[in-house]
Amino acid sequence: MRIDVSLLPALAAAFMLAFARVGAMVMLLPGLGETNIPTRVKLSIALLLTLIILPLHRNAYHVDMGSLAPLLVLMLHEIVIGIVLGATARVTLAALQVAGAVIAQQMGLGFVTSVDPTQGQQGVLVGNFLTMLGVTLLFATDSHHLVIAALNDSYAIFSPGETVSSGDVASLATRAFSAAFLLGLQLSGPFLVFGLVFNIGLGVLARLMPQMQVYFVGVPLSIFAGFLVLAVVLTAMMGTFLDYFIGVMHQMMPLK
Repeated sequence: MRIDVSLLPALAAAFMLAFARVGAMVMLLPGLGETNIPTRVKLSIALLLTLIILPLHRNAYHVDMGSLAPLLVLMLHEIVIGIVLGATARVTLAALQVAGAVIAQQMGLGFVTSVDPTQGQQGVLVGNFLTMLGVTLLFATDSHHLVIAALNDSYAIFSPGETVSSGDVASLATRAFSAAFLLGLQLSGPFLVFGLVFNIGLGVLARLMPQMQVYFVGVPLSIFAGFLVLAVVLTAMMGTFLDYFIGVMHQMMPLK
């Protein structure tokens, strides 16, 4: 079997373009794009996914090897698409951070912070716990396979070389952030009710027993009761989050 060597430059260019899209997405994906994961591991995963994706969409890349400028523009286009895909998946975790912040405030743990390994910065302890639990469940339930499927179907939505409207990207980002914030409030809904009832009860107790140091009793009691509520509703909370993540991924798969 003879190999046409003249096709190798175009094939290499197509590989680099596909790698730009996949690599940009992997750098932002939940569980893979974390700051504590070595860059070599991320690049290895991106390389493996590129080797899987490229044979399926090789004909989508029409590379002009006669000029460097169009190739660079096309690569920038692929990087932007990868960032959009990865950021959409990443924003879903913001819902757990919002819920964790509200829950921590209602439990009296708003001042307790730790390093969030998914973002590499300080975050409330409850939010970090929910985020890590969410990432773990995504892999435990094989929901990360939906991300790979969305990457494959992204070629039907964002064809290589096709102009991406900045208005569409801005609209997608706005909807993603608003949906994540709304979900965060919904997940923390039971704790908003708990905080309201608990504080009203403390207020009534303070009126009935003025000599009692309500603050010293209320803080540990709110933490203990808050953990009890968290233990009761945690399963339903994470189930709702998984349904939301799966729904977001299915919205990015028009062919399914």
